[in-house]
Amino acid sequence: MHAKGQSGTSERYRLDFAEPPTLSSSSSPQRQGRPVDQAKRKAIIAAAARSFFEHGFSATSIEQVAADAGVSKVTVYNQFGDKQALFTAAVEAECERLRGLLTIDFPKGANLRERLLTIGEAMSEFISRPEMVQFERRIAAETERDPAVGAAFLAAGPHRMKANFTALLTAMNEAGEVRIDDCELAAEQFASMCKGMGDLNRRFGMPRDAQRDRERIEGAVEVFCRAYAVNPDCK
Repeated sequence: MHAKGQSGTSERYRLDFAEPPTLSSSSSPQRQGRPVDQAKRKAIIAAAARSFFEHGFSATSIEQVAADAGVSKVTVYNQFGDKQALFTAAVEAECERLRGLLTIDFPKGANLRERLLTIGEAMSEFISRPEMVQFERRIAAETERDPAVGAAFLAAGPHRMKANFTALLTAMNEAGEVRIDDCELAAEQFASMCKGMGDLNRRFGMPRDAQRDRERIEGAVEVFCRAYAVNPDCK
């Protein structure tokens, strides 16, 4: 969440999830071997992501990633150390790319209800993207092999997005639009209501029901306003 303007409450808010991941500083430290230029590093990660998410961890080889990236196998090992570290870097990069698809600018003068509808609609569109559904399925499958994969995905993706939404609700709280004791819990509640069973249905191959998704979002906004808005009409 970033500050934007000072002339009115609705102009101060912008929800932006496209922040660089911080996971690499803890879970997948960069190797201290021979330095590699950023263009090569990006090429390696892009080649790894394509292979990992299309074919899976076991079917991906360092040799093939190196060939696809146009570098030597030694360069990949010097930079990432092993295939697990390379996979973690690919997960982080994919989360960063996907977060870049979800930046929300609210219309000037939008009231609380309109802003919540905008957020709910954007979230629903984001998680319904076929590439997002496929990505989460692959991560879930790889987590069975290595729980650290799931932890890496959650930290770089959903948990970061929840933190940003929590910050937005905190700002609304401070502005006197809502009265929330636990903004993190409220962020989870709103997202969960917007997703409903639709998210689970898509994970198991059912087609998206756009009309029902819209009804879920409108219902989520109504419940959220009644629970937390200082003005129940969300004006």
